[in-house]
Amino acid sequence: MTHAATSSSRATYRLIWRWHFYAGLFCLPFIVWLATTGMIYLFKPQIEPFLERQYAHVTDGPARPASAQIAAALAAVPGTVLNAYELPSSPTAATRVLVGKGAHVTRVFVDPSSAKVLGVVGEDDRFMRVIFYLHGELLLGTKGSMLVELAASWTILMLLSGLYLWWPRGGRVMGTLVPRLNAGGRVFWRDLHAVTGCWISLMALFLLVSGLPWSKSWGGLLQTVRQTYAASAAAPDWTIGSAAERATNRAANTPIADEHAMHHGMAMDMPMGGGPDYGAIDRLVPTVAALALPPPVLIAPPSELKPTWTARSDTQNRPQRVDVALDAATGTVTRRTAFADRPLLDRLIGYGVAIHEGQLFAPLNQVLGVVTALGLLTLSTSAVVLWWRRRPAGTLGAPPAHAGVRYPLLIVALLVVLGLLLPLLGVTMVLVLTIERWLLRRFPSTRHLLGLSGPSVGRR
Repeated sequence: MTHAATSSSRATYRLIWRWHFYAGLFCLPFIVWLATTGMIYLFKPQIEPFLERQYAHVTDGPARPASAQIAAALAAVPGTVLNAYELPSSPTAATRVLVGKGAHVTRVFVDPSSAKVLGVVGEDDRFMRVIFYLHGELLLGTKGSMLVELAASWTILMLLSGLYLWWPRGGRVMGTLVPRLNAGGRVFWRDLHAVTGCWISLMALFLLVSGLPWSKSWGGLLQTVRQTYAASAAAPDWTIGSAAERATNRAANTPIADEHAMHHGMAMDMPMGGGPDYGAIDRLVPTVAALALPPPVLIAPPSELKPTWTARSDTQNRPQRVDVALDAATGTVTRRTAFADRPLLDRLIGYGVAIHEGQLFAPLNQVLGVVTALGLLTLSTSAVVLWWRRRPAGTLGAPPAHAGVRYPLLIVALLVVLGLLLPLLGVTMVLVLTIERWLLRRFPSTRHLLGLSGPSVGRR
């Protein structure tokens, strides 16, 4: 390789390393947050039954009609209407009844044999729902959703640039695929960082991309494309925006489906003006139970948007989900929509979120998610240690780059494509470049702080 080619290669390496550094500087706190909350959410099927274990065995007697249990739930939360009735998970378990008033939804636990109310809790106050909001929007509403999307976009750039920096050169195995754990010092932390990134990057990238459909801007664009080109008129099986926006949609009768980790969207429409005949559910429960849909199974009354009774499997393993429309007069199924009947885009996203939530091939899927989350935490920890050890006093510690070095055309093209695919990333990359150039022109002292002057360096 010629000296010019070697210099160009090193310049490219330094420039990508610099973007990797900027991405990590912004993303690391979010990575720790999202990995921790996501790891907790992976075990929703185990955690929720444990937290509600007092409702698992409440009776040994025969159940009263579903309509009587619904009446008890409505009486416990005055001014509400039925949103959905959940088929009991076992003959001895409490019945879950979802009732709503405007945008607020309440879960009522009812003893099926006595129709006695055992407990009342707001849906958004449940532990796993709070974890979902912490994970998806930092409890900050739309601003938090946008911030998480921005962090996810920069993390994608960080992982892709990290793979380039790690990519084995010269056939090395130690330090590339296997860490040199006995090396000690900086080599140990460097290998821990690079090798961990090598093994978990593909799964981490998948988790990041599969979470984007629920983000505010990227998800909104995707839904626009879906509504424009999808042949099906059915509502998409995912929602976007913050919890507040979803609540407003529910109150306004806007058609929505359940969101990532929020499995009650099909029942959020308010009843029609005259009020439905809740007694009809007594004819529907045997029909729905006989279908043996994957639990939990929700039966919802008619609404302005859905003029018939409906039932739906809300299992987290989305490819197993089924929706049915019901005839209240005869108790028969009039329409059945399986996962395979949905548009291709919906199915791709359905598979993605099932893996994201660890439920497509649980429990192995959960284990894979935990390994990925722990890998991201290891990446974050080792990155901070490496940065702190190599950071010269009084500087940000950014990888040095000589002024005047030009980006190779291929790198520019790849960054442009990535910026177009992830608009928030593209906008903020331009912003970072603009601020850096502006600071360099206005405040020459920032060259030292940012590390734009310094000796030539090779690979890390």
